Amino acid sequence: MNNIMELKCSAVSSNESFARVTVAAFVSQLDPTVDELNEIKTVVSEAVTNAVIHGYKDKEDGFVFIRVELDEERIHLMIQDEGIGMDDVHEARQPMYTSKPEMERSGMGFTIMENFMDEVDISSSPLMGTTVKMTKRLSQRKALCN
Repeated sequence: MNNIMELKCSAVSSNESFARVTVAAFVSQLDPTVDELNEIKTVVSEAVTNAVIHGYKDKEDGFVFIRVELDEERIHLMIQDEGIGMDDVHEARQPMYTSKPEMERSGMGFTIMENFMDEVDISSSPLMGTTVKMTKRLSQRKALCN
């Protein structure tokens, strides 16, 4: 049986660090490497920040929904908002693309997610929100011999 955690938090920037630490604590039970854990924390940070900044355009009346499912060797993440959504997901996935150039955003969030995770699926509809689903297979480590 898989282990599942769900989290709902207000779409405010200060909850980004809460989300990444909460997910990291939950994922830690699979004993990931330090690098794997840092990559997971980074993608959670990027996805939550996208939801807050782009999905809700800094309006504080929305929520970010996070679901983490663990199986024996994989982590499945889903980060979702009910914000403004995107017209063109393909365009948004392009490196350096940002809908907020005035905020000096780097436009690398989706690129970072794609580099750190094995699978990334993004679905979005205007006025309906965005869902980012990601999967990462943990490295297989050999047991240490005495």
